[in-house]
Amino acid sequence: MLWVCSLQLKKKHLDFAHGEEMIDYLHVSIAEQKLYAFSKQQLQSIYTVSTALNGPGEQENSGCTPRGLHYIRAKIGGDLPAMAVLRGRRWTGEICTPELQQAYPQRDWILSRILWLSGCELGHNRLGSSDTFRRYIYIHGTADEHLLGQPYSHGCIRMDNQDLIELYAQLADACPVEISEHATKTQILDTATKELLCKAR
Repeated sequence: MLWVCSLQLKKKHLDFAHGEEMIDYLHVSIAEQKLYAFSKQQLQSIYTVSTALNGPGEQENSGCTPRGLHYIRAKIGGDLPAMAVLRGRRWTGEICTPELQQAYPQRDWILSRILWLSGCELGHNRLGSSDTFRRYIYIHGTADEHLLGQPYSHGCIRMDNQDLIELYAQLADACPVEISEHATKTQILDTATKELLCKAR
């Protein structure tokens, strides 16, 4: 196992060492409400996110954010405009505006892009009553960008819309996503371990 120690960074984005690389590993820290994006085990970007108001958990209908190793099983909305409204993973044709938000104050807004997660750990976040994919757990854009940095979602991982659009364009296929409730000392899995744990792919 390789580890990246706690980073005291003020900048959200880091300079690429050798030009832009595909992002091949994501780590979500529930404790920090941060998403760390890596390429070839080098940290590239840090994004502020919002995980579940109900905290971490894997059970269906819990409203919690699942922990453990996942991968991005589907990427949806790559050609959509920023703030496009998605329902049932399809664009409604709407663009989210303050007026639309006021008209539908109770709607759980899923905007811009969807990264649909699937669990890799049998019995923990894959299959049965704790299946992340069947729980429709996404990384997605939000209308509540002012609430990023604090747990507020219904289980998904919410991101700033422009941040998500940027990340989406850089992601490698079936990118692994580790979700942890712990702070920093972000764990980076080597390729062999990723393949071993993520046979669901």
